[in-house]
Amino acid sequence: MSSRIVIKIGSNILADKISGIKQSRINAIAEDVSMLCDEGNEILVVSSGAIAAGMRRLGFKEKPSDIRLKQASAAVGQSILMAAYEKSFDKFNKKVAQVLLTREDLSNRTRYINAKNTLLALLSYDVIPVINENDTVSTEEIKFGDNDQLAALVSGAVDAERLIILSDVDGLYSADPRINSNAHIIHEVTEITDEMLKMAGGSISGVGTGGMYSKILAAKKALAFGITVNIINGRKKGLINKVISGKKEGTCFIPQKKAMSSRKGWIAFATRPKGVLIIDDGAVKAIVSQGKSLLPSGISKVEGFFNVGDPVLFLDTSRRRIAKGIVNYSSADIDKIRGKKTASIESILGYKYADEVVHRDNLAVLI
Repeated sequence: MSSRIVIKIGSNILADKISGIKQSRINAIAEDVSMLCDEGNEILVVSSGAIAAGMRRLGFKEKPSDIRLKQASAAVGQSILMAAYEKSFDKFNKKVAQVLLTREDLSNRTRYINAKNTLLALLSYDVIPVINENDTVSTEEIKFGDNDQLAALVSGAVDAERLIILSDVDGLYSADPRINSNAHIIHEVTEITDEMLKMAGGSISGVGTGGMYSKILAAKKALAFGITVNIINGRKKGLINKVISGKKEGTCFIPQKKAMSSRKGWIAFATRPKGVLIIDDGAVKAIVSQGKSLLPSGISKVEGFFNVGDPVLFLDTSRRRIAKGIVNYSSADIDKIRGKKTASIESILGYKYADEVVHRDNLAVLI
């Protein structure tokens, strides 16, 4: 049965500090991906590597710390990266398209839908989108972002069945294999625990931004969409096809809960909260256990300044993250009606948009 699959490829798979982009690696990946396409699958590629390619062309021996130099490296390297993909996929008569996204493209609902529609249109024409973060114009994203998270968001946006993350290790280990000879691969994960996140380390390749911690966070987001996630060694040819055929390779994260809708996934993972609402224990129970909306009576405190339609974060009285949602009222108006009954909204404000501060359809639970 055909599937829609997102494949994330890191810089450390495609390039190194000495030789830049390795065409042989892209050739091997293109062959694997083309075989999947020939079997009727729809493939989207999320690829890092632009900065690494640009570093080589500009003569940098180490990844620059200056944001402007990273942006310059990305600008030079992106065309090199896409030329490499074009060359490899052309051998298998496959078309590719460059898609550059920033976090703002995904946090804004209209731009998110536009990006989704573009990606689906490309797939309908048998084109393989090659997606990368737009590092040439991004600043915060270069410093803190990574393509593991982008791949998870893209997977949710296009309703993918599977996300395959190509790593420089064989999968998730029980301990760091670099320092513990008894470490073994965990082949199947049904729940991502805090202990698992603590066990994961950072990037040591010198060309990438993510590590296993980032990949597990991305897997957690994808699982919320009901997407199966595989982390496998991207330097071993043919593993992608083995995973799709059901063979046990690397680590497979299997979703257990009911899939979050694309819209709620966008609220939970793509939006940037503009403020915070502290909610009482009754509101926490109503939202988490009963699937209710957030009413003004459950709000204890308002933090930040935001307008109608902005995303906000809900914290309990211990400041634990509970949910995120799109508000029907501004921060100033919520501060006036917090703790009050719904029937009092109009008399306090002089108008009433809705009974709910945040309707349950515009609310995503985070725990």
